[in-house]
Amino acid sequence: MGERKIRNMEEFASVSGISRPTVSKYFHDPTSVRATTRARIEAAIEQYDYRPNIYAMNQNRELTKNIGVVVPYLADPFFGEIVRVIERRCIEAGFSPSLFSSHGSAEQERDILDTLRSLKPAGVLLAPLGRLSDKSAIEAFCRDVPTVLFDSNIEGMGESFVGSDNYSFVSQTVEYLSRTGEPPSFFEMKNPANPNANKRRRAYLDMMERLGLEPHVMQIDGTGWAFEEIGRQGALEILNRGALPTDTILCSNDRLAIGLLSACYETGHKVGRGPDCDLRVASHDDHPFSRYTCPSLTTAAHDYANVSGHSVETLFRLIESGGRFETREETLFSAHLIMRDSA
Repeated sequence: MGERKIRNMEEFASVSGISRPTVSKYFHDPTSVRATTRARIEAAIEQYDYRPNIYAMNQNRELTKNIGVVVPYLADPFFGEIVRVIERRCIEAGFSPSLFSSHGSAEQERDILDTLRSLKPAGVLLAPLGRLSDKSAIEAFCRDVPTVLFDSNIEGMGESFVGSDNYSFVSQTVEYLSRTGEPPSFFEMKNPANPNANKRRRAYLDMMERLGLEPHVMQIDGTGWAFEEIGRQGALEILNRGALPTDTILCSNDRLAIGLLSACYETGHKVGRGPDCDLRVASHDDHPFSRYTCPSLTTAAHDYANVSGHSVETLFRLIESGGRFETREETLFSAHLIMRDSA
């Protein structure tokens, strides 16, 4: 018998060398895994004297095997990339993921939560709208359904939050741009749809102060999730007025930057690192399309694999623990700089 005390299924999977989804499938139905794998799991059970929380598992069997996944805008390839990983991990663990998009609407988000509540899912992964969300509706939902928030945090809601460290995004881009050329001005929506934008502005201002540089924030009009067109229209207005405070622009997110690059092309402003270029442009997220812009976009990248993977693993732990953690967890993953041709 092993001396180590195994506290939960995640630890058991780690010490046994068997994937967490496969272990979960075994404990829900031993016949659902291959005989050789079943033998390995049962040998590890004997070695570590591991017994899962039968009470919690019995509670969970009263629920469906559905997992709800809610994002603000499924047509955005950023969310499409994260959901792709989440969906695959849920299926591997024997769950049935159901995907929902709130389309940037607080009313739609409320309706989705009501629908999910009636479906009695085992748990939900929720990327809320943030500033536009009906916080009382989300708070009530999280009391009823085991919920992990991801991408956009609402303080105190859900049993856990998994996302990206916005300061790590901006600190890297500001440092790089200031070291290699004129310090950047910051290009953002005046009323951003996603609360991560506000954190990035604050990080920009903090980094510029730390470096002893003068900040310049360019705020453009527009609401909703059509970021590319909002960025294009806002950039056209600034470029046509000749109102750029610097020749280096740091965008709040890649979708705004894609719109800005379009405006630069329309107005004849050449973007890039060469001596014949008028502007340098960088951004944040490593949107799936950012490598295909012209020029390709320098950006700070999400750790897509860890954000999506850890969100799923956290939800599995939550389900196994009976739907509640002792304390709310928050996990942030750092970004990494990807240098391309735009800056």
